[in-house]
Amino acid sequence: MPNHAVALSDKADTAIAVVANSCQTFLALDFGVKRTGFAVGNRLLRTAQPQGTISAQGDARFAKIAEQLASWQPDALVVGVPFHPDGAAHENTLRARRFARQLHGRFNLPVFEVDERYTTTEALSAGARDADAAAACIILEQFLRSLP
Repeated sequence: MPNHAVALSDKADTAIAVVANSCQTFLALDFGVKRTGFAVGNRLLRTAQPQGTISAQGDARFAKIAEQLASWQPDALVVGVPFHPDGAAHENTLRARRFARQLHGRFNLPVFEVDERYTTTEALSAGARDADAAAACIILEQFLRSLP
């Protein structure tokens, strides 16, 4: 499985590595217009587990995310950002990035973006009953593997 962590400049990569290395627990979100899957993971063990799907929009979605944050108390968030197969951005790319900025603004946690191409397809081909939560788990596993 390829690593799809979003590539940034060397300076940005260094800053991300410093912040990510100080974080131990992560909550990942597979953003969708109607549903948002989530998973939690641990840097030390480099493992992630799917947790469920939030079927809400707008402020109701953020209220449900706040409940998960209170329950899991992550040090940072990881958001899957979709791209076309050729790497080009599209409408949902912009939506996911806006969602990531909103998460940072509302919850004051570091937010890392990961290229989520093919994660839902991978989750479905693995037989996941909750494809959104499984995709969030795959996103988080990719992120954890990218850490030094």
